Amino acid sequence: MSTDGVIRAALLLVALGEEGAAEAFRHLSPREVQKVSAAMAALKNIERSAIDDAVCGFIEQAQTQTSLSLEADQYIRSVLNRALGEDKAGAIVDRILVGGDISGIEGLKWLDAPVVAELIKNEHPQIIATVLVHLDPQQASSVLASFTERTRNDALLRIATLDGIQPAALRELDKSLMELLSGDANLKRRALGGSRVAAEIITNLSNQHEESAIGNVRDYNDELAQKIVDEMFNFEKLTALDDRSIRLLLKEIDSQTLVVALKVAPPELREKFTANMSQRAAELFVEDMEARGPVRLSEVEFQQRRILQIARGLADGGEIVLGEKAGDAYI
Repeated sequence: MSTDGVIRAALLLVALGEEGAAEAFRHLSPREVQKVSAAMAALKNIERSAIDDAVCGFIEQAQTQTSLSLEADQYIRSVLNRALGEDKAGAIVDRILVGGDISGIEGLKWLDAPVVAELIKNEHPQIIATVLVHLDPQQASSVLASFTERTRNDALLRIATLDGIQPAALRELDKSLMELLSGDANLKRRALGGSRVAAEIITNLSNQHEESAIGNVRDYNDELAQKIVDEMFNFEKLTALDDRSIRLLLKEIDSQTLVVALKVAPPELREKFTANMSQRAAELFVEDMEARGPVRLSEVEFQQRRILQIARGLADGGEIVLGEKAGDAYI
C-alpha cells in the first residue's frame, strides 16, 4: 500500500465511524492495520475536500461524519479495541500515539507461533520468558509446545518468578530480534510475569506438558507451584464442569458449605449446581440461599477453597477433570 493509499484509507475509515472502521480493520493484514492506524493518529485539521476525495461514492455518508469533532486518540483506541480486542490493540495504540512504530516484541504478537518459536529458540531462557509474557497465553503456549521439555520448563519457571522487566532488558530483547525499541529513558518498570501469567500459559498446554511444567516448578518451590495450580483453577471455573462431574461433586459437599460458597458466585454457577439437584432439593437450596444473612467474605473464600480441595481430590482420583481440557476427558 503506497503512502498516498494509506492516507486515503485513514481518511475513509475516519469518515466511516467506529463500527464501520472496526469492520474494515478485520479485513486488513497486521502490517496494514499498523500503517493505517499510524496515519489516522497523524491526521490533523482534515479538509473537507480530502474527505470527499477519499469517500468518493459514499459522499452522502461522509457528510454525516465530517464534522470530525472527535478526540483522535480516543477514537483510534475505540476502533482498534472493537476490531482486535483490548489485549492486541492496547500495546499498538500506546506505541502509535507516542510517535513510535510497531516493532520488536509487539510485532511478535502478529506472527504465527512456529515463526516466533523459530526466532527465539536459541535465546537464553530468560529472554524467552520475557518474550512469552508479552504474548497472549494461547500464543505463548503454542510457542512453548515447539520447544524441548527442558527449555519449556525452564522458561515457565522463569515466568512464574518474574516480577518485572527493566527497560534495559526490553532493549536487549529487541536487539536480539534485530529491531530497536523506541526506548524512553524514563520508561517505568513493567509488572509482568508471576504465578498468574504462568498459570494462564500452562492452562493451554497439553496435559503431559502441564504436569511436567508444574512438577518442575514444584521442585524449585512447592508454595509457588501451588499458587500456580490455584490460579489455573479457581472457584468460578467450576462452571466448566459437565453435569456428571457436578453431580459427583455434590455428593461430597455439605449443603451449608455450598450455600456459603455460592454467596458471591455468578448466577450461571449457582444454576449449574441447582440444575443437577432434584427439584425438591433445588427448591430447599434456593430457600436456604435467600434466608441466609450476610456472610463474611473470608468465610465465603474459606468454603470455596474447601470445595476446590474436594474437586481436586476427585480429579486426582480420575473421577472428574478440572480445567478447560475437561471436555476431552470422556468418550
